[in-house]
Amino acid sequence: MRYATEHPDAVPPAAELDSVLRGGPFHVALRAAIAARGLPLQRVRHHLSRHGVTVGVTSLSYWQQGARRPQRPESLRAVRALEEILRLPDESLIRLLAEADGPAPDGRGPSRSYRSLVAAAQAEDRLRAELGRPADAGLHLLGHHEHVRIGAARELAARDCRYVVRAHREGVDRFVAVHRGDPGCDPARVTVHALENCRTGRVRWDAVTGVLACELLFDTRLRTGDTHLFRYAVEDGTAGVSREYVHASEPAGGQYTLQVRFDRAALPTRCHRFSQPSPAAPRTGRRDLVLGAPHLSVHTVEPRLRPGLVGIAWDWE
Repeated sequence: MRYATEHPDAVPPAAELDSVLRGGPFHVALRAAIAARGLPLQRVRHHLSRHGVTVGVTSLSYWQQGARRPQRPESLRAVRALEEILRLPDESLIRLLAEADGPAPDGRGPSRSYRSLVAAAQAEDRLRAELGRPADAGLHLLGHHEHVRIGAARELAARDCRYVVRAHREGVDRFVAVHRGDPGCDPARVTVHALENCRTGRVRWDAVTGVLACELLFDTRLRTGDTHLFRYAVEDGTAGVSREYVHASEPAGGQYTLQVRFDRAALPTRCHRFSQPSPAAPRTGRRDLVLGAPHLSVHTVEPRLRPGLVGIAWDWE
C-alpha cells in the first residue's frame, strides 16, 4: 500500500487508515495519515515548527518510507506533535514505534530492543522536561571519556564520565547527566557523585525503564564561547548480567572514548565495538577488541561522534 503525500487527491479511505493505525507498521501508518490530510511534507514541517519542533523534510520522507525511525527525544516530540497535526488518536503513532520490537539486529545474543530504546528515550525526554533542560542545554560537546566498570557478578557496577564542553549560549550553569541502567535496574538505588567542577542538584528517575536524570550544577555561569571541564560518577549494580554498553549520542559532535573494565573474577570470552545509525538499523562497524592486561579493559575511540548509537558488547561464554 503506497500513498504519495504530494498528491492530496490520493486519500486512503478512513477504514484503511484505521487499519494501518491499528496494525502498523509505523512508516505505513504515518504515510497514510499524511496522505489522508492531503499535506505536502513542506506543510507538515511548517506545522511542526509551530509546535516548537524542528524536523527536516528529508527526515520526514525517510520516516514515511521506513528508511529511518524516529528515536531521539526531539524526534519523539515530533511524533507526538504529528498525532495532533494529523488529527490522530493520542499515542497511535508512538504505540506503533514501541511495538516495533524484534531480535538483536546483528543476530548475536541479547541486545537492547527497539522498544526498550524508544521507551528509554521517552523517559529521558520527560525527565529532562521536569528538570527544565533540553538535550544540548546550551553546550557543545568537545570531548567525552566514559569509563564503565563491570563487577564480579557480571553486573554494570559503575560509570565514570569526564566532559569537556563549550557554551554557545549566555549564562549556562548546569548539565543534566542521564544514566540508562540495564534491564532490571532500580534507579531509586542508583547514586550520582559529582567529582570535579560540579555539584549534584535535583534528581529524577523512571522506575519502569531504569532511566535516571541528575542535575550537575556548575560553580559559575558560562559566557558564550567559554569552555568547562567536569566529571561525575554513577554507582549502579542494581540490575542483572550485563552484556553490552550502549551510548546514545545526543548531542553529537566532539571526541568520544568508551572504556569498559572487567573484574578479574568475571572475564568475557570476546568483545567487540559496534555502531547503529538508529535503533531500527542493523549494527555496523563491528570490530573485535582484545582484552588488554593488566587493566583487563577494552576501549573504542570515536574521533567525532555522529548521531545514533555506539557501544561495546561482550560474550560471557
